Amino acid sequence: MGGCVSISSQSNCSSRSNGEKISPSCLWVDMFQRKRSRRTFSDHATTLQHLSSVPNRIFTNGRSTSSCIFTQQGRKGINQDAMIVWEDFMTDDVTFCGIFDGHGPHGHLVARKVRDTLPLKLSSFMNSAESKKNRSNANCCNGDTKSDVVDPVVKDTSVESLWREAFLKSYKSMDKELRSHPNLDCFCSGSTAVTLVKQGSNLFMGYIGDSRAILGSKDSNDSMVAIQLTVDLKPDLPREAERIKRCKGRVFALQDEPEVQRVWLPFDDAPGLAMARAFGDFCLKEYGVISIPEFSHRILTDRDKFVVLASDGVWDVLSNEEVVEIVSSVATRASAARTVVESAAREWKSKYPTSKMDDCAVVCLFLDGKMDSESDYDEQGFSSATIQSNHSGNIAVEESDDGQNSEPCLQRNYTVRSSDQENDHYNRVGVDVEDCAINEDQNWSGLEGVTRVNSLVQLPRFSSSEERPRP
Repeated sequence: MGGCVSISSQSNCSSRSNGEKISPSCLWVDMFQRKRSRRTFSDHATTLQHLSSVPNRIFTNGRSTSSCIFTQQGRKGINQDAMIVWEDFMTDDVTFCGIFDGHGPHGHLVARKVRDTLPLKLSSFMNSAESKKNRSNANCCNGDTKSDVVDPVVKDTSVESLWREAFLKSYKSMDKELRSHPNLDCFCSGSTAVTLVKQGSNLFMGYIGDSRAILGSKDSNDSMVAIQLTVDLKPDLPREAERIKRCKGRVFALQDEPEVQRVWLPFDDAPGLAMARAFGDFCLKEYGVISIPEFSHRILTDRDKFVVLASDGVWDVLSNEEVVEIVSSVATRASAARTVVESAAREWKSKYPTSKMDDCAVVCLFLDGKMDSESDYDEQGFSSATIQSNHSGNIAVEESDDGQNSEPCLQRNYTVRSSDQENDHYNRVGVDVEDCAINEDQNWSGLEGVTRVNSLVQLPRFSSSEERPRP
């Protein structure tokens, strides 16, 4: 496996030449010590509190040394998608990528909060795991013959298990922070997340919601193929629906969109969330919606060329194969993400002319670490100043205090139907369990027209501060 958790340079496990048997844990330390980069997790952690000055971290339209990212606002108002690529994340050979698709009245704020905070939590938990490993391997590195007896807290020392634990803990901590946030109401607002860490030849992925990651790879005939890396965690998955129903939530589709299963409260026909896992959405957390991520690990080969992460605004209109074909055929790699978004926009107009286009966000990570020359990049419409500011760690497009970009934007209908439409759309199709009711209105209603698939249908009818009715 490729690069990894760094271990203190004081280790001398590999220096023994007296024939003494070296334990497997020592070999693990030695392997990663020799491949460790110049900086360790803890070395880099001191800069994480100053995100605007962290180098090689981009979150606005642009590119890095091995990736490009692009987002375009839909026809529903403020862009609720957020994205990030963070190269040299914790160590020089680690890259973090993420797409976050917000929904609800404050979905744009939730998505951006998760974008900024989740990577820090992930690095913190990995730094903690590194410290535990250093302690558990101290005996090994000092020649203790009992070094095979490992602290049970960290007895499974594989890199995969460390990342799995870090993803699970960071997602849990992220949702807990959102629940207690004093200035961000996440009662009926939330966000998806598809996050990926590339460490050497390893891909570690954690994800919730319906944002997706795919891999562009060459098959035995040297043709490009699409490999889906994540699963869209929606209520139509049997295991997700079963969990929700066990928790007294309801799963059914509306009559006018029978293909879209949604999550409803047990005592009111709201909110109709179109995903089974999400950050936030605390009105549904007691009824089966969770923020526990699915985790997966893939070892890359020379046939694997790039990874694409995107929000559902892309996947609603483009297939995995179409996206791979677009990325593999672009004139310059720096334009790949934008080309995918522009292709999705055209498909929205063609396939769903009466629907409002959803926000689209795309991250393209090229696995060989190569990008185009700056002159090629300028030809695609991005300025050199933007590239330089992204690489120096400065923010290319500043965000206001409420987390919104200063770039011009349309008004969003916040992915809900107008209140006038509410009574017309609750003829149920599919599985029914009971009835539902919750949260505040705050002048939050849909504008004319709806997207093809709204993440939410209707806000509950009481605020998060009021006592909730019980089924």
